[in-house]
Amino acid sequence: MNSEASPSTAHGGPLNIEPALKALAAALHGEGPAVELSVGPDGELVVGHVETPGCDDAVAVVRTSGSTGTPKATLLTVESLAASSMSTALRLKGEGQWLLALPVQFVAGIQVLVRSLFAGTRPWVMDMSGGFTPEAFTAAALELTDKIRFTSLVPTQLQRLLDDPSPDTLAVLRRFNAILLGGAPASPALLDAARDAGVRVVTTYGSAETSGGCVYDGYPLEGVSVRVAEDGRILLGGDTVAAGYIEAPDEETGTFFEEDGVRWYRTSDLGTIDDDGRLTVLGRADDVIITGGVKVSAGHVQEQLEKSDAVAAAFVAGVPSAEWGQAVAAYVALAPQGAAGNGAAGEAGPGQEAGDPGVVLQQHWQRQLGVLAPKTVLTAPALRMLPNGKPDRLAMAAELSSRHGGK
Repeated sequence: MNSEASPSTAHGGPLNIEPALKALAAALHGEGPAVELSVGPDGELVVGHVETPGCDDAVAVVRTSGSTGTPKATLLTVESLAASSMSTALRLKGEGQWLLALPVQFVAGIQVLVRSLFAGTRPWVMDMSGGFTPEAFTAAALELTDKIRFTSLVPTQLQRLLDDPSPDTLAVLRRFNAILLGGAPASPALLDAARDAGVRVVTTYGSAETSGGCVYDGYPLEGVSVRVAEDGRILLGGDTVAAGYIEAPDEETGTFFEEDGVRWYRTSDLGTIDDDGRLTVLGRADDVIITGGVKVSAGHVQEQLEKSDAVAAAFVAGVPSAEWGQAVAAYVALAPQGAAGNGAAGEAGPGQEAGDPGVVLQQHWQRQLGVLAPKTVLTAPALRMLPNGKPDRLAMAAELSSRHGGK
């Protein structure tokens, strides 16, 4: 891969995305090689050019987040990106100006640039040199000049913006025609808070393999097909599906396949589709924990834990256990008030000390959830996150396993 660094004011301003826009425009017009974006050690935007033998219409190579394993290089084509951009515009009822508030190297970031190119509008880049802050987001949002405005956020970002006391922050949020929310499940409480505040939120489901979100508020975009396989896995089909992975052909991965002329992507998520055609994502297929012979859905347990007023967010995983085979364990981000007032501390779980705030919650959940209750609870101010705003599942699972100690 050939690459070049573009000037960046990462230590005092937003990324310079001009080279990225130029390279993506050339690839979309068939006048340049596929583009892979990354950010260098000094915060500079690096525009890489990737050779893709056998795929002449390749536009972008996007690395998956690697939250559950080795990142894969996903190949997006003119067809998949054009289909995604058109179906997004149809669902959002228009094209407009986009604010880039996510890392540009991930699919949601690249899509801000690609949709802007298709729409002929100028994207604005948020200054994230000091991290994601409500002040920086508000300042960037105020620079948007188009009457139709969009942005993409992850739930953690939206929560931070809604919690900001400044009236300017809420005012700019209300100016967006739609805020696409993806990357991780959004809690019902967050969605209710946003809508009560007059913020137009659209939840999205998808991945790099589907050119980003392709299911909005539970319903597939125009030209996208959704079905659930016999094993409960969600299958996504249509023109937005990627050409595959660079490292391995389809016949080796089994992730992509064609059926009756439709290209499909086999996800790692479980789901159901109701009579109205609305998709509900139940969690990852590998989130099923078998503890003492009982199958437990990590996603369901997480949902139950997050109902507690003391919990801002939770991550649930199965950890090795000599007694149970696997034990349910939870990494819990405490709400600002913490776990105080929820009861007296009792006996600690493996590796825990009495007085640990997790003990109070653990005992409460033991009474409430029984076999579903986590046997080890690790509390922290926030979940551990990847640069793209998704939970760092591998890191938290490893920490929970170490805390539980195999007991």
